[in-house]
Amino acid sequence: MNIYYDIESPAWKEAGQAASDFGIKNHGILNPRKVYWNLPTGALYEEAVFRGEGRVAHQGPLVVLTGKHTGRSAADKYIVREQKTEEHVWWGEYNRPYNPENFSALLSRMQAFFQGRDVFVQDLFAGADPDNSLPIRVITERAFSSLFVRTMFLKPRTQEALKKHVPEFTIICAPSFQANPLVDMTRSETFIIANFSARLALIGGSMYGGEMKKTIFTVLNFLLPLEGVMSMHCSANVGPDGDTALFFGLSGTGKTTLSADPKRRLIGDDEHGWNDNGIFNVEDGCYAKVIRLSASAEPQIYACTRRFGTIIENVVMDPLTRRLDLNDDRITENTRAVYPLEYIDNSVPEKMAGHPKNVIFLTCDASGVMPPIARLNPEQALYHFISGYTSKLAGTEMGLGIEPEITFSTCFGAPFMVHHPHDYAELLRSKIVRHGVDCWLVNTGWTGGPFGVGKRISIQHTRTLLNNVLEGKLRKAKFRKDPIFGFDVPEACEGVPADILDPSNTWGDREEYFRKYDALAARFIENFKLFQDEVPRSLAEAGPKRWTR
Repeated sequence: MNIYYDIESPAWKEAGQAASDFGIKNHGILNPRKVYWNLPTGALYEEAVFRGEGRVAHQGPLVVLTGKHTGRSAADKYIVREQKTEEHVWWGEYNRPYNPENFSALLSRMQAFFQGRDVFVQDLFAGADPDNSLPIRVITERAFSSLFVRTMFLKPRTQEALKKHVPEFTIICAPSFQANPLVDMTRSETFIIANFSARLALIGGSMYGGEMKKTIFTVLNFLLPLEGVMSMHCSANVGPDGDTALFFGLSGTGKTTLSADPKRRLIGDDEHGWNDNGIFNVEDGCYAKVIRLSASAEPQIYACTRRFGTIIENVVMDPLTRRLDLNDDRITENTRAVYPLEYIDNSVPEKMAGHPKNVIFLTCDASGVMPPIARLNPEQALYHFISGYTSKLAGTEMGLGIEPEITFSTCFGAPFMVHHPHDYAELLRSKIVRHGVDCWLVNTGWTGGPFGVGKRISIQHTRTLLNNVLEGKLRKAKFRKDPIFGFDVPEACEGVPADILDPSNTWGDREEYFRKYDALAARFIENFKLFQDEVPRSLAEAGPKRWTR
C-alpha cells in the first residue's frame, strides 16, 4: 500500500516528461500509480527524502541505510538455465542454475506487485566505448535505487535519445518484494536472478545498491567475451604520456584508492572492458568503501563524501549536526559512497584510453608472507589471475566476521564471472602478449606476521612501489627469484626500505615465516586443482612449489 496515495510528491508534475516511447508495459508492468521517468539527481534527492528513504547530510550527500543487507548476498544469486546459457555458463557456487518456469512465475508476481505503486525508471548505458555500449533499463520502487543507478551508469545525452531508448537488458528491482523459498525454490527471501534469453534480471529482498551494479557487471561478463572483449573487475588510470595501467582486485584490496592517483588521470575504479581500441569504463560513477577514510591519505575520495550528488550507504550520521562519522563501523564495515566519476578532478571525461603498459594484481595477504611487489611472466600472470588469491574483508559480503577470510576468487571477481575462468584467462593472455604488457603482483595486506600480529603494509610504501612501476624505474631493478612462488622480487626500490621488500626480514622467526609461506603455497596448489584439467600444463606449473629446507 502506498502511504502517499493522496499526496503529490515533489516530482509529480515532471514524472513523465523524459519518458521513453518503449514503455514499461513492454515489461509486463501494468496499471502503476505513477511512473517517474529518468528523473535527474535533484528530483531524486527530493523524492528519496519525501519517501523517508534517506536524509541529507552536512554539505549535501544523501545518507541511506540499506537495512539488514549491508553487503552483497552472493549466496542468493542465480542464472536461469536454458539453451542460451547451457553451454557457456560455468555452473557452480556463484552461478547457481534456476528453473525457467520458476523464473516466469516469480516475474508474474513481481509485475503484479507494481500495480498501484509508484515506479521509478532509469534508461542508461553500460560501456563508454560506443562499439561495446549496452542500452539498459532499471525499474524500481525506490527513488534511492533509481538515483544509485543513475549515478553509476552512463546517461543518454539528449531528450530525443531518452525518447528513443530501447533497452537490451533490464533490471526489475523491488527491495520490499520477497520470495517464498518453498514456492520459488530460492535459498531465502532475497534473490538476484539473471535470465539471458529474456534479457532480464530480477532483484528482490535487498535494498543494497551494489546488487544492481554487480548484476550489470555479471551481464557484461557473459556478453562481452562472446564478442572477443575482455571484461575485467579492475580499476584503470592513465599517465601523462598515455600509459594506461589496470588494477585487478577484490573489494578492500585498494583498487579505488590506488587508482585515484593525483599524478595520473582516472579512467574508472571498478569495472572495465578491453577491446581492440583499448580500455573503456563500464560505468559513469564510483562505488568506494569509506570506512576510516582519511582526508590526508585519500583526499579526492574523502572530498566526494562531502558533496551533493554523492550517496552515502550505511555511514553513521549525527542526527542533529548531520555530520558523518566515517570511523564508526557500528552499522557495517562495508560503508560506501557512490559518486560521479567527474567528481575526481583528474578523471578522464571520455572514460576510455589506449592499451595498458602495466597490469597489476592486488592481493590482500592476511597471512603476512607475500612480498609487497613481484614481477610476473605471462604464465605466472595467468596463474595468479585464475587463482585470484586475497582476503575478504569484513562487511563486503553478508556473513563475514571481523577477521579477514583467506579466499581464492577466480579472475579477482568470481561472484560475477559467468564463463569458465580459462575463457577469461585466454582472452587476457592474447591481450598482454599482443601488446607487450608487464604484469605485477602487489600485496596490500600484512607484513611482519599475520593479521593480529603483523601490521598492514603502509599505503605510502605501496604507492611508492607503484610509482616506480608506472614510471618504468622498477624494470631496471635487480631482482631475486622467490624460493616458493618463482616470481621476481626487486632487491631495492627507491623510497622503500629494503627489508620490507623481503617479508622474511620483517618476521621475528624466519623459520616460522617459511612454514607459513609453505602453508599458503599448499593452499594455492590445492585450489588450482579445480582448474588444472582445463588449462595448459605450462600454466598449472607456473604456480608455487612446496618449501624444502
